[in-house]
Amino acid sequence: MIGKKLTHSFSPDYFNRKFKELGINTRYLLYEIDDVQEIKNLIRDDQSLKGLNITIPYKKSVFEIADVIDPVAAQVGSINTLKIDRTDAKIAIRAFNTDVVGFEETLLPLVSNQKNIAALVLGTGGAANAVEFVLNKLQIPFSFVSRNPVNENQISYSVLSEEIIKSHKLIINTTPTGMFPYVDESPAIPYQFIDKEHILYDLIYNPEETLFLRRGREKGCVTLNGLKMLEIQADASWEIWNPLA
Repeated sequence: MIGKKLTHSFSPDYFNRKFKELGINTRYLLYEIDDVQEIKNLIRDDQSLKGLNITIPYKKSVFEIADVIDPVAAQVGSINTLKIDRTDAKIAIRAFNTDVVGFEETLLPLVSNQKNIAALVLGTGGAANAVEFVLNKLQIPFSFVSRNPVNENQISYSVLSEEIIKSHKLIINTTPTGMFPYVDESPAIPYQFIDKEHILYDLIYNPEETLFLRRGREKGCVTLNGLKMLEIQADASWEIWNPLA
């Protein structure tokens, strides 16, 4: 896995357990880097690398090093999986997004019985792109909430009113706010306007219950963390790396 800070990641345990169960003699490693261009150097220098997962903050910038981009990843605008093909001393980096399938499969059970539901998407980073793709697919209207809005579909945290909160029953946190070790933090939304009709979905999975989710649970909300989404997208990555496994 490639990222900036990876001490929170569950991926090594998940994949290394999978390797052991399947009798595959290999390892899943974490690579903390400071610049996306370092990925190309890593791939060139480590001939054993067959695939990579990409996380914060490189899901968008990794486009610049990809040779082939899957149509879904291109449409989403972010990448979380790379497959490395090596033939005749040539290297082809193929890019995919498996966050989409992970988010869609976990969101559907939460909203299947909801009518006219609208969403607030907290954050505008790479993970938010996959959320946007799925919400558009499911025809769920939404607005992004950003510290620095740049277009008409983004609003500032400072304008979140009772009316806005109550008219958006699905609130999705795609930011790292509240992630370990900053467990005492939560997105700056007016929690006093949340009620039991709300659904709070946090893409964070460490801690298991973020302060964002706890504050929702205390209001009687349905809450979900990002662990199941992560497992589904990890399995989808595995299928990309091992299509015949």
